[in-house]
Amino acid sequence: MEINGVTIDNTYAEAFPTWVCRVIITAVTKDWALKAATEATGFATSAIGCPCEAGIESILSGSETPDGRPGVAILICASKKKLKEQVVERLAECVLTAPTTAVFNGITDAEEKIPVKLHFFGDGYEYQKEVGGRKCWAIPIMNGEYVGEEEFGIVKGVAGGNFFIMGENQMAALMGAQAASDAIAGVKGVITSFPGGIVASGSKVGSLKYKFMTASTNEKYCPTLREKVADSKVPAGIKAVYEIVIDGVDEKSVAAAMGAGIRAAVQVPGVKFISAGNFGGSLGPFKIDLAKVI
Repeated sequence: MEINGVTIDNTYAEAFPTWVCRVIITAVTKDWALKAATEATGFATSAIGCPCEAGIESILSGSETPDGRPGVAILICASKKKLKEQVVERLAECVLTAPTTAVFNGITDAEEKIPVKLHFFGDGYEYQKEVGGRKCWAIPIMNGEYVGEEEFGIVKGVAGGNFFIMGENQMAALMGAQAASDAIAGVKGVITSFPGGIVASGSKVGSLKYKFMTASTNEKYCPTLREKVADSKVPAGIKAVYEIVIDGVDEKSVAAAMGAGIRAAVQVPGVKFISAGNFGGSLGPFKIDLAKVI
């Protein structure tokens, strides 16, 4: 099928299960909340080499936060075994240390919760208080008090939703990917964990040549290898490919984000082809058809 003259490949994105924790970070201004959120979601692009996958889900106004201050919602995604450790460490090292911050549980109706007991940092001077109807701990720090909830809901989510944007030149593909990333930023319940929401170095599991590599370049999607790889996935005339990878709280949210991103990308001149990555079902149980999301 085609949209705005751009061919949409008859394929699907293969995604896999993950566990998701949503954290609301507030501060005296949006900029300070965003600084803390950016720090807390660092080194979290891909589970291939990072301890988790994380990113900024949305910017929140004071009417959307428990303490009435500007905020940022982040998602932290990992296996259930790793998730608690990642949430604790990222809040302790990246949010508690940031000026004027507070943190709150972002999934209040979750059946499962993880404890995040940061109040011991108060060394006995901490105390409990209620903020917006929520039970929190206040920890005396140098700029006043750090306030936070200490139970965070976690849910079974979906990781690895994806699509490829292929352009007649590098800038066309990049502008298409940027348009897609910007559109996805408006979808609640999802993140794009890579820098700027865009992947330049798509990977495959394992390596053809180096046995010690757990992942390596996906040669089928490298335009410079089109004439060297027998089963290249790069159509004729394509000079650059970018991938958008999406994690979310459920399959519906990931599919909605894919649809929003694709619809934005195909409006950019020079974008010629949209596809998606899958491994024939060996990676995960979720198959999100491109035709269905748009």
